[in-house]
Amino acid sequence: MTEYAIGVDLGGTNLRAAAIDRAGKFVDKISGSTDLAAGRDAVIGDIVESINALGGRLGMEGLKGVGIGVPGFIELEKGMIVGSHNLPGFDNFPVRDDIARRLGRPVILENDANAAALGEFWMGAGKDVNDLVLLTLGTGIGGGIIAGGKILHGFVGMAGELGHLTVVPNGNPCGCGNRGCLEKHASATAVETMAKLVALGDDLSAKDVFDLAENGNKLARRVFESMGEALGIALASLVNVFNYPLYLLSGGVLPAWDHFAPAMFAQVEARSFTYRNTKTRIERAVLGNEAGLYGAAYLPFQMD
Repeated sequence: MTEYAIGVDLGGTNLRAAAIDRAGKFVDKISGSTDLAAGRDAVIGDIVESINALGGRLGMEGLKGVGIGVPGFIELEKGMIVGSHNLPGFDNFPVRDDIARRLGRPVILENDANAAALGEFWMGAGKDVNDLVLLTLGTGIGGGIIAGGKILHGFVGMAGELGHLTVVPNGNPCGCGNRGCLEKHASATAVETMAKLVALGDDLSAKDVFDLAENGNKLARRVFESMGEALGIALASLVNVFNYPLYLLSGGVLPAWDHFAPAMFAQVEARSFTYRNTKTRIERAVLGNEAGLYGAAYLPFQMD
């Protein structure tokens, strides 16, 4: 009998579930869409159906447990999402306990960026370290911190919200109530906003701006330099605070690495004595959008 755990990655658009064994091998996988228009109960029903389908194919007797990665702020002890723009209708609802009741099995709820960081630690770019920080660069910016092989949660589960580090004291206003948050200056959305501000175009996607930069457009390249500067300021602070050996970047903006990384490294070099004098690594994550599935599935194995 193969022992396995099921990891679920619930996003505002996609719902994916994977059965992964203790050695980190994908055994089976289900991918679908998140039908938010059908309502919260329907989405939870789809999650339970996906888990039961995997369990039915592989045998429930081998199931170690279920981990679910979700976007937004979560209260770990209560298993509740307390703030997620991507999952309207889920705020302050006991997601974990409702799914566990329907399954008849324990469930672990985790922030999706934390799950991705754990996945990179287990089977990705962080396999050689016990401590790392991951920044996920997408529509917004998430973060996860792994300390001694475990997710650093803080006292209610909201540690690692690295997208809300202040990098520009009087910068762009953020939905969190702050100004100058990293995600307002270095996410895909920030790239699109900056492109509009420098008159590259009103409706350009981050991919459009990347294509322009690839073709030598100086304004597009300056947008990514600005993004890199903001990332470098944040990373320098993280290096100074944690003195970890590894800092990883992941997400949809990574293809633009060659355009933003030089400015990013220049800022880290200038702002962190620790970085200048140690072998601290800042690298690209390697698992892509599978990282969250790996991390969510690893959660039950960590309960041993």
